[in-house]
Amino acid sequence: MQKGSTHEEFALKQTAPKIVGSGVMIGGDKVTVAYDLVEQMEYLYVRVVKAKELTKDVTGSFDPYVEVKVGNYKGITKHFEKKTNPEWNYVFAFSQDRLQASYIEVCVKDKDVVLDEMIGRIVFDLIDVPRRVPPDSSLAPQWYRLEDKRGEKLKKGEIMLAVWRGTQADEAFCDAWHSDAAAVGSEGISRIRGKVYLSPRLWYIRVNVIECQDLLPSEKNRQPECCVKVVCGNQALKTKICPIRSVNPMWNEDLVFVVAEPFEEPLVITVEDKVGSNFEFLGKCVLPLSIVPRRLDNKPVPSKWHNLEKHTVVEGEKKETKFASKIHLRLSLDGGYHVLDESVHYSSDFKPTSKLLWKSSIGLLELGIISATGLSAMKSKDGQGTTDAYCVAKYGPKWVRTRTIIDSFSPKWNEQYTWEVHDPCTVITVGVFDNGYLQGGKCTSIGKVRIRLSTLETEKVYTHSYPLIVLQPSGVKKMGEVQLAVRFSCTSYVNMLSKYAQPLFPKMHYAHPLSISQQDFLRFQTIQILSTRLGRAEPPLKKEVVDYMLDVGSHIWSLRRAKANFFRLMYVVSPIMAIGKWFDQICHWKNPITTILIHILFIILVLYPELIVPTFFLYLFLIGIWHYRSKPRHPPHMDIHLSHAHAVVPDDLDEEFDTFPTTRGPDRVRMRYDRLRSVGGRIQTVIGDLATQGERFHSLLSWRDPRASALFVTFCLFAAVVMYVTPFQVIALIIGLYLLRHPRFRHKLPSMSSSFFKRLPARADCML
Repeated sequence: MQKGSTHEEFALKQTAPKIVGSGVMIGGDKVTVAYDLVEQMEYLYVRVVKAKELTKDVTGSFDPYVEVKVGNYKGITKHFEKKTNPEWNYVFAFSQDRLQASYIEVCVKDKDVVLDEMIGRIVFDLIDVPRRVPPDSSLAPQWYRLEDKRGEKLKKGEIMLAVWRGTQADEAFCDAWHSDAAAVGSEGISRIRGKVYLSPRLWYIRVNVIECQDLLPSEKNRQPECCVKVVCGNQALKTKICPIRSVNPMWNEDLVFVVAEPFEEPLVITVEDKVGSNFEFLGKCVLPLSIVPRRLDNKPVPSKWHNLEKHTVVEGEKKETKFASKIHLRLSLDGGYHVLDESVHYSSDFKPTSKLLWKSSIGLLELGIISATGLSAMKSKDGQGTTDAYCVAKYGPKWVRTRTIIDSFSPKWNEQYTWEVHDPCTVITVGVFDNGYLQGGKCTSIGKVRIRLSTLETEKVYTHSYPLIVLQPSGVKKMGEVQLAVRFSCTSYVNMLSKYAQPLFPKMHYAHPLSISQQDFLRFQTIQILSTRLGRAEPPLKKEVVDYMLDVGSHIWSLRRAKANFFRLMYVVSPIMAIGKWFDQICHWKNPITTILIHILFIILVLYPELIVPTFFLYLFLIGIWHYRSKPRHPPHMDIHLSHAHAVVPDDLDEEFDTFPTTRGPDRVRMRYDRLRSVGGRIQTVIGDLATQGERFHSLLSWRDPRASALFVTFCLFAAVVMYVTPFQVIALIIGLYLLRHPRFRHKLPSMSSSFFKRLPARADCML
């Protein structure tokens, strides 16, 4: 009972929001059709443009600002010091779901140290406010004469305003002040707005270090042990030390870095001489990335010689040597690669860097971020738990961030975004975060969702509530649910199907592949670059958000992940094991009718071998049609059972959340090391058994056991003669009937072939 309730708690739930795209809401105006994957939210917009001819007070100073009041909600612009004709161009958005007023009051006030003085005001009845529907042009603001508290017009003082009703589809929505963020000061407004970010264009730069010429070591009679160090920003790589000591060393070694446009850091190439345990500077070359040629394929670019600068210190002053050593380099910005920033298994993009190699898109991905429910309290404020939630979605180079809903466990965003799709076998990632900028802290992850586009039917709207599941040191926990609407629209079905026959990565990944260690290093550096660049935006997309969305640290050892992957592997091979058990039941006549039918089918296939391949594919076709009835109706989501998170023990979690390198005590580390040795011992045994079986196969013809090899060679000669004079169908029929013989003609001892194979020698007895 408890297991069923737990499964239901972490399950995906289908929802029926009132949106046009799902067919639940019929009709609607233009805005509803434009935003058909989210619920329509009504807002009252007030645009305060500017004022003129404002009168000064008695002191002669005047610091005007505007206050907009609708019921209990109040929005304030910034104030200007000593200005009678201020310009604000500020938009206020009041959610009509929370309004309990019949009029809007716009007041112009003079900011003072003690008490702000009202200069004038203007009042609008809500019933008279017009409604604007995009794509209509924005409502033109008008000049209004200010009134005093008694409603009489002032002689001087006018304010330019525009007031209208609209929805979240209005272009003023993103940059407007929202009434649900009334508690946020003017300094924090920019930190809670929704924005769209674009990742910088990333390049792999390949530095082929060929050779150096005429190096000048400090000791003239000593041949240097040289290596080359290349630094690009925060990345540093070294070549191997040249095996031949010489003043003209050669390497011909490739070093690969990742850089982002616009290029900010130059390449710094240093030649060093290993003297004992230290490295001595022999020369340096600084090259701006703007001079590096770009290539789209594997054709080599021309190599060039560059001078190495060297400074010598004479009486405390640096002096440049006149004679310059040289270094031979081949540099290229490789635009034919896709720069990996996500895991290959759930990447959102596979396009190469250069746009010249991009192909046309195959469709559109539309995402409606509707709401969240049941969010956990992420921080405390005034002694009570609170959450300031926002969503981040990433697909390809485009990141989107919703506005932050202040102090709500059930926020409603109702924001819709669109991406171009170039490959259906990609994944969109949606994360929910608590905004910690307002308190000067970090953003805390609440959970995330991944949706693979290839699991979605085209032109169909999927509306589901996804569980937000996180793994904490205390165990797995559901942090709430996020409601999304997703639609994948295909513009060319033929182009989409043709993608399944094309390589996953661009051609350069196969023509000049990168090693596994290079890929890991470059992906780590790519994430650091993205964190830095996106952190410069306003509002910034902080490092902790980027790291969580891109799954930094997923490669770190975790016993839980190891168990989960083992069970995944067992699930994959389980059909093969099931076929083996089924065949064993057929051979032992557990079901005589089935065994007889298999005999008949086997005889038919032996007599007519041309039917074997068609029968095999027909069988696969029938299985596929049979499974079509039970095909998944919902997109996949985070599975705690697949992740082995439901049965993980506390110490495994403590190990998984430990830093690298570890910060735990020596006793705890010793215990985990012993446990890892135990697990490694079992894996070592399995690997040894597999190696033993392979060595036995090798020993059949190696004459390591001369008697066994002689028996096998004799058997091969006898089998060749028999199969030469006997039709193949007769031999296949005899072998098949022998394997399918009745249990009455079987015995429990191993067969002769099995006994012979197990007696073959292996090399296990030669190991220490």
